[in-house]
Amino acid sequence: MADIKLEPAVQTLLDQVNELFPGTVMVQFGDKHSGYVRDDQVEQHVLKDRLLIWVDDITAPQYSAAHELSHLLMLLQGFPQIEFNLTFGDDELDEQLMAMSTQLFNIVNHVVIFPALAGHGLIDDDVANEFYNGIFATIDAEPEKGAEDDAQNALRLLILLDALVFYGDDITKHEQELKTNFPMTFPAAQKLYAVMMSKKINTPFEVRRALVRLYKAFDEQLTDWGLPALNSTAFTTVTSVLSERQLRLEMRQMFEIFHSDLTDKQNGERAYVALNRSDRQNAFVLTPPKNDADSSSYFKEVYDTPVKDFLEANHIGYIVRD
Repeated sequence: MADIKLEPAVQTLLDQVNELFPGTVMVQFGDKHSGYVRDDQVEQHVLKDRLLIWVDDITAPQYSAAHELSHLLMLLQGFPQIEFNLTFGDDELDEQLMAMSTQLFNIVNHVVIFPALAGHGLIDDDVANEFYNGIFATIDAEPEKGAEDDAQNALRLLILLDALVFYGDDITKHEQELKTNFPMTFPAAQKLYAVMMSKKINTPFEVRRALVRLYKAFDEQLTDWGLPALNSTAFTTVTSVLSERQLRLEMRQMFEIFHSDLTDKQNGERAYVALNRSDRQNAFVLTPPKNDADSSSYFKEVYDTPVKDFLEANHIGYIVRD
């Protein structure tokens, strides 16, 4: 275990997290040094009322710790989160979809996180170079023949999109090499980046809006390549961000509940999924009382209930829009 003292900016971030966290968050460092930076170099371990941020790889220890703490801080500050309450009945498929959906979620959060880290001097030229090394440590260049059928294309798209967020305007320094190595997937990532960034991303409402846009655009790109879509709009539950006015509306005005072909993890039966009417994103999964599962009177009562009353009575999390 390496003895590394947190820089003041990272210590301040840790202090902010500990002010909000119901317990104690600690940061410790391993001793691996790969020479590249990647998200999977940090782990979280729950130890009773403590949370350990374990930075396994110390190629860029201050950046890696601050990056993980920033994700935790966004959670504690009330930014939207994702949940996986449904299953296709295939554990391997579920795991793949959850991993990719989570990576898209993280990419949108990085639009908030990366500029903040850079502003505190935690992304310097060394970190930028190590991040670039991480791209090629994760994905191979596209093959000269048969690139359109390569199984790694979805992963390439995720990694290159994250790189566009990380570098921002500085991506021009690497653009030619990335186009050469990824002639199909880099332009596709640029297209997704433009969709995601078409409106500002700063508040919880804006983060959720961008995530839903990205889920849809990512699926459209996969479909264009002849790959199966993630269907994150139906599969992934995203926290609703609602105004005080929307909370006073009846449920039928905000949500549409349908009987999905997917299975509810809680009861092992076909799930009832509530979609946000404005963007068709999975907002929550409803588990009706057994005797009322197919009762029209039960669903009429649900639809008649004010949104705030229903969500709070059923312990469904939501965020109040500023």
